[in-house]
Amino acid sequence: MNKLFISLILILNFNIVNADIIPITDGSKDSKIQLIVFESLTCSHCASFHKNIYPNLKEDFLDKGLALIEYKSFPLDMAALNASKISHCKNDGNSEILHFLYDKQDQWVRGNTIEDLNENLIKTLIDSGFNLDFKKCIQDKKIEDHILNDRIEGVKTYNINGTPTLIINGEKFENPLNYKKLKNYLEKLI
Repeated sequence: MNKLFISLILILNFNIVNADIIPITDGSKDSKIQLIVFESLTCSHCASFHKNIYPNLKEDFLDKGLALIEYKSFPLDMAALNASKISHCKNDGNSEILHFLYDKQDQWVRGNTIEDLNENLIKTLIDSGFNLDFKKCIQDKKIEDHILNDRIEGVKTYNINGTPTLIINGEKFENPLNYKKLKNYLEKLI
């Protein structure tokens, strides 16, 4: 099923501009350091990035206005696509829902079918306080197109083939899960 999902995305190869979908970001838009992370919400390494790397990155660079990070969806399966739709549903550019979904990944990424995974995602969201209409979010075609265009951009522009992939000022950064290396690299760019 995953191979079919990925093939369909690449075959669709469309470039719809969704100017009304606000990218999810953290940090200062005017900063010298521009980071893009391509990630899949069902990827355990991506969850590790959010739990172990992001807090340090936020404290050392994002909160100080030294960097901006944009989160690009690179869904590896239908569950990740649906969760990405949820993360964009409020369309406010805020990363709170995205971080929540990574933090709670072990609660909702369970099951043998997409229906099982969706049900677990709904259960996880019920107590979150986000007040989202799951069905409406999942059926939002503009958000879906935005997410699929992120994935297509990742493949075409950066030759992305796995997650998480970190792009810093237009260049791939190897080993985004090593904060010491990341910090040293970013400090040289300031």
